[in-house]
Amino acid sequence: MSAQKKRELQVAALENGTAIDHIPPQHLFKVASLLCLEKLSNTITIGNNFRSNKMGSKGVIKIADKFFKENEINRIALITPNAILNVIRDFEVVEKKAITLPDEVIEVVKCNNPKCITNNEPMPTRFAVIDKESVTIKCHYCERKINKEDIVVK
Repeated sequence: MSAQKKRELQVAALENGTAIDHIPPQHLFKVASLLCLEKLSNTITIGNNFRSNKMGSKGVIKIADKFFKENEINRIALITPNAILNVIRDFEVVEKKAITLPDEVIEVVKCNNPKCITNNEPMPTRFAVIDKESVTIKCHYCERKINKEDIVVK
């Protein structure tokens, strides 16, 4: 078997579903956790430390018969804002999009200010994304800035 063919067989093809590609290896299991993959009964393939020309190494998650909603994609964007989402139907990629942070994130992140109204009253959290590159967000209510490493996803 040729070296090219062996590389292609590292991860099984997906008939229908979603593949999340270009996940930094150190964030792969955080992304899997954020998407609550352990609760799904779908076939899931998780691969880490694959060779990547673009990143050096990368992680990949493939979920059969699962298509993500916007709020699920926003969760991924908080951790891996440069990942690629591939929608697959009949073994073909029908949509390929870069995951990007929206300008505002609603009901995805918990404010880390214990005095924030969102931690003391039943109301949705709301954050403005003030830096998409380094992933910095600001609470709409208490105006606390939160850096990527301090973000707590609900």
